[in-house]
Amino acid sequence: MGKRVAVVLAGCGVYDGSEIHESSAVLVHLSREGAQAEVYAPDVDQMHVVDHVKGQPTQEKRNVLVESARIARGNIKDLAKLDVKGLDALIIPGGFGVAKNLSTWATQGKNCIVSKEVEDVLKAFHTAKKPIGLCCISPVLAAKIFPGCELTVGHDTECEKWPYAKTAETMKELGCKHVNKHVTEIHVDVKNKLVTTSAFMCNAPIHEIYDGIGKMVKEVVRLA
Repeated sequence: MGKRVAVVLAGCGVYDGSEIHESSAVLVHLSREGAQAEVYAPDVDQMHVVDHVKGQPTQEKRNVLVESARIARGNIKDLAKLDVKGLDALIIPGGFGVAKNLSTWATQGKNCIVSKEVEDVLKAFHTAKKPIGLCCISPVLAAKIFPGCELTVGHDTECEKWPYAKTAETMKELGCKHVNKHVTEIHVDVKNKLVTTSAFMCNAPIHEIYDGIGKMVKEVVRLA
């Protein structure tokens, strides 16, 4: 029987939900590793809905669980029903939904609140010493909840290749150790069993993002 890995989504689409390519890469690499993905999302309204053509918010209302079900092909459960006892690891892909629907990072930065359901799940895996994989913006959840942990969101100096590098600085202000890594690399915090990679925090070819996520998934499964 392969490892059972919880994958927590935050909606569907980079600007207001989970990043679709990252989510798909996680599911593909879990399958390749012989692991069974169990997909969850919170049953809450999105902070807002963004028109992905215009990049502008609309007046629509959408539900995080309902939208995440698009990525999961309907095979999804309410995050409130997650039971850490039957699972071996946790992975949270990136996308602005992490900073908008799973936390208030998008509007409050280091002063954000992580939603209680998400915080409880992260703490449950951490307490059980089960590995947690995070990519793109999702390492900010660990930065907020696990003071002193080691993470990467890529590089800490802003440039064309690393447009979101200020995130690393904010994580340092929370007392975390940020480790600069290329998009195809991962960082492993051995003590906290956290595996992180930058994914779309980097302006890189999509296959490099895919490869970095693959290394993250492989290490999470190995640690499980």
